[in-house]
Amino acid sequence: MSDQHATATAIIRLMQGVVYREIDEETWTALDRYASAVRDHFSVIGVDVVVDENEGYAFLRSRPESDDDALPRLVRRRSLSYNVSLLLVLLRKRLVEFEAASSEGRLVLTTEQIIDLLRVFQGESTNEARIVEQAERTIAKASEFGFLKAIRGQADQWEVRRVLKAYVDAQTMSDFESKLRDYARSGAVDD
Repeated sequence: MSDQHATATAIIRLMQGVVYREIDEETWTALDRYASAVRDHFSVIGVDVVVDENEGYAFLRSRPESDDDALPRLVRRRSLSYNVSLLLVLLRKRLVEFEAASSEGRLVLTTEQIIDLLRVFQGESTNEARIVEQAERTIAKASEFGFLKAIRGQADQWEVRRVLKAYVDAQTMSDFESKLRDYARSGAVDD
């Protein structure tokens, strides 16, 4: 494969979504080898290439907008529902706990374990089927965004993708936990 073809392939793969070293070693190697050309390509259009060598993923991120040189947004912002936001923060917290206990492997959770994570924050309801259905929709949305990956051949098993760490950082987790504490306190006062 020529240098130009390898660079173009890496650019296209990044435009398609997150590139994982473990899944696409050829593109990962091209990203490493032609990093300067790939970054220069995206730099012109106001997009940064984020590469985490330790975790083995790369993705595109729009640069913060400034009034002087505002370009149309190439990488769309996604508005997340409360349930999806909550799930991502809870998954990120579980990922931190998993990494503290084990330095290797990947975090895999069952659908039931994920539903249990969410259930704590669901309002009281006698309709269990509704709670499960809502949780399953939330799981599907997190999977669509690339934060969860269904384990092939294993029903109801989900891998928590490490790219979640780039989207839900420590500050986001802290802010969200603070809001949850405030919410819990206000609920306790009402009771």
